[in-house]
Amino acid sequence: MSPHATSPLDFARLEQASALATQLRSELAKAVVGQRSVVDQVLVALFAGGHVLLEGVPGLGKTLLVRALARTFQGAHARIQFTPDLMPSDVMGHALYDPKSERFHIRQGPVFTNLLLADEINRAPAKTQSALLEVMQERQVTIEGRSFQAPTPFMVLATQNPLEQEGTYPLPEAQLDRFLLKIDIECPAEDEETELVRRVTEGKVGDALDVEAVSAVADAEAILNLQQAAARIRVDDQVLAYAVRIVRATRTWMGLALGAGPRGGIALVRAARASALLAGRSFVTPDDLKTMALPALRHRVQRSPESELEGHSTDLLLRGLLERVEAPRT
Repeated sequence: MSPHATSPLDFARLEQASALATQLRSELAKAVVGQRSVVDQVLVALFAGGHVLLEGVPGLGKTLLVRALARTFQGAHARIQFTPDLMPSDVMGHALYDPKSERFHIRQGPVFTNLLLADEINRAPAKTQSALLEVMQERQVTIEGRSFQAPTPFMVLATQNPLEQEGTYPLPEAQLDRFLLKIDIECPAEDEETELVRRVTEGKVGDALDVEAVSAVADAEAILNLQQAAARIRVDDQVLAYAVRIVRATRTWMGLALGAGPRGGIALVRAARASALLAGRSFVTPDDLKTMALPALRHRVQRSPESELEGHSTDLLLRGLLERVEAPRT
């Protein structure tokens, strides 16, 4: 173990944290049909104290997932629908002048919540997209020269439509790098889609899925304790070096025009720690890194023009890279 590492989790605390993580997963399954890997990756991001970019066509339950997750720990949640005319002040808040008191009052925006759903973030221009940067990175908002702390825990879950859809703008690279994970949501399997249609249509008016079946199994303090537990999951020096090798390989890998920077390695290790906690282990394995490599790195690399012409996806290139980078035998 590195001499700078924090003390590892004791067995009792590990068991307690792992049991709570399993409870959160089980409660989410009551509302979200299928999408097991998506649920697990969102929980990993929550435990790691990171933000998530969700990409997928409309109607796959992204809003439902946020509502259900907030309900599991009695957290506050808010939703912002990003549109081409959305202003930064609509996201962060603004100062209002009160003629009676002859003073300015601060009206806080929807970012002052525990879970923020930034819906269709790539439908807004870069100026408004970038308005999220400060609160995502610094966990605070500056309004009229005054700083306001965001609540804890705080997590942004931004949804993004595929860029080939009309009226979308690519996110700035600096903002993409602020997301711990990018999760691709695929259409459900046939049996899961059948169950989804049954739940929505059976004896109900409208097409909304409710979260009444989801129970609160934690509170905000318990989530913060889970984050502290994840940060203390042990990472052997060989495993850490393996994570760095994966990230460095993206910078020279054939088919990638742009590789991941150092923040990619940091994100990969943070996510692997949270993944190990979700699995009930006190240490990270090379398989944890492999499991989290695609969601942690796919938005930090860019394909070369040749790869795009040949139809090679980013995930395909990263899988090929993972097969070639030697893993430690632990």
